[in-house]
Amino acid sequence: MTKHTKNKMSLRARLLTGTVAAAALGAGTFGAMSANAAEPAQAPATVAADTAHPRDLTQSTHLTIDAATRAAQATLDAAEAENQRVTVAVVDRNGNTVVTLRGDGAGPQSYESAIRKAFTAVSWNAPTSELAKRLETAPNLKDIPGTLFLAGGAPVTTKGAPIAGIGVAGAPSGALDEKFAQAGVAALTR
Repeated sequence: MTKHTKNKMSLRARLLTGTVAAAALGAGTFGAMSANAAEPAQAPATVAADTAHPRDLTQSTHLTIDAATRAAQATLDAAEAENQRVTVAVVDRNGNTVVTLRGDGAGPQSYESAIRKAFTAVSWNAPTSELAKRLETAPNLKDIPGTLFLAGGAPVTTKGAPIAGIGVAGAPSGALDEKFAQAGVAALTR
């Protein structure tokens, strides 16, 4: 054998040895991973359960989806009893929409208006008809995003604090819208 042939074989031998070693390593890794997958996972280290001091916490109350739906349906029923085509929105304490019901034939503007009236009522814990009167002394209130200072929104309260807002839009007057919103609030006390 020549030196050149010996080096060639050596190269082949090295490649074969490397391939076998890589296969063995891969099989070992796969076996280890398979064995670990069969074992139960280690529980993560626990974090102290009570890290916040009670004085740093507050609780808030929110309507359930069932209660919000019941209020919205009572509101829509009151409007339909008077042949009014409206949209009803119920928002939570944070102003997030929980339920919206658009009555048959309600105008396209009523959807957004109902949500904004509900948001306004819960934000200030007052009927929007009262809030509309405040614009005379504080006209910049109307510039707050998401609000609508027209009659038709009513807050839902518990222990004097707002927990939701009901907004109605689409009737020929804000007074009617607000009357229907109050019917939704009343449905929650039955």
